Amino acid sequence: MSVRVRFAPSPTGFLHIGGVHTALFNWLFARHEGGEFRLRIENTDTSREVAEATEQIQDSLRWLGLDWDGEVTFQLDRMERCREEAQRLLAEGKAYEDDGAIRIRMPDEGVTAWDDLIRGRIDYPNEKLEDLVLVRADGRPTYNFASPVEDRLDEITHVLRGDDHISNTPKQIRILEALGAPLPAYGHLANILGEDGKKLSKRHGATSAEEFRAQGYLPEALVNFLALLGWSYDDKTTIMSRGELVERFTLDRVGASPAIFDFKKLEWMNGVYLRALPPEEYADRLVAYLREQGYDWDDQLVRKAAPLVQEKISTLGEFPKFAGFLFARSSGQPVALPDVAEALEAVDPFSAEAIEAALRRFAEQQGLKPREAFQPIRLAVTGSTVSPGLFESLELLGKEETLARIGGSGRGEASGSSAR
Repeated sequence: MSVRVRFAPSPTGFLHIGGVHTALFNWLFARHEGGEFRLRIENTDTSREVAEATEQIQDSLRWLGLDWDGEVTFQLDRMERCREEAQRLLAEGKAYEDDGAIRIRMPDEGVTAWDDLIRGRIDYPNEKLEDLVLVRADGRPTYNFASPVEDRLDEITHVLRGDDHISNTPKQIRILEALGAPLPAYGHLANILGEDGKKLSKRHGATSAEEFRAQGYLPEALVNFLALLGWSYDDKTTIMSRGELVERFTLDRVGASPAIFDFKKLEWMNGVYLRALPPEEYADRLVAYLREQGYDWDDQLVRKAAPLVQEKISTLGEFPKFAGFLFARSSGQPVALPDVAEALEAVDPFSAEAIEAALRRFAEQQGLKPREAFQPIRLAVTGSTVSPGLFESLELLGKEETLARIGGSGRGEASGSSAR
């Protein structure tokens, strides 16, 4: 049989980036080997919260481009099959009843061993294996029974998961052996840590795929970045397309040491991807992102502004702060600049080139260096000392709106635009 792997998240909320990392390594391995990547939801009930989390998991995987093969399976749908298998083990004397529950008989001498795909040989002392409950007294199968039963039903050939499952693996090996099922190969991925060396959590920043999406990261940049946490192609290659990652990914280059999640490196990498986009696609992505985040700004103005910001911002999420002045006036603009307004009044056409010429003449007449003259204008128009090119920004705003701002008239929304 060719390679078949599975990603089996619990639907307890947004998909954590650690789960995305596990899914990605499974997906890359399957695609490299020409095999299958299956999605299994380890749900135990059908509440509305579980249904929402299940949909969010699938949405996040779709956004990242981690497509799965076949239908999504749900652990809840296989509970009856698990109970049947437990009864068979009971009838064969491999399990026994204990206060209404069914327990498997575990060996108490020797070791349970496997050749871990990432960590090498692991020997687990059998004296540490308790007689595991397979089915609780209320009829609910346990995780450590349902998971290997499903691996058998799905004919999983390789199980790649986090190293927090290392202690579960010997239990599941013994269960599969008792069921007379072939054993998959097991590999345990290292944890992802924050820069303080502790397991990645909210205190470090964004931790779910949904949060990175909302902050304006590109899925291809996030995939590239995550692939390099615990795996490398060589000592120098950093930027790799999805196709290159699939072509190059092998388990023998996956490390066993924890990887550090460097948010600054991700931001840098995302900026590289953004700057590499063709201008039209960049504008498309920016418009789609702003809509998704609830901004109802004019699409055409966003597209006109896109070339001014493509080289300057590292995430799409920076656009509203960087260029939001095009769509709404700042609430705290400084004093009016009537002399500047007078200098711009005669500019026609109101183009970046003509605006620049007029403002440079103005600076020279005032005996000011260009930077000294332009900074108050930038602050008056944008509400910030950092913005896209001043002359191009004024052209996009138009003469009427520009004069209204530097002339000190009015507050609130810019003409012809609306804020979120």
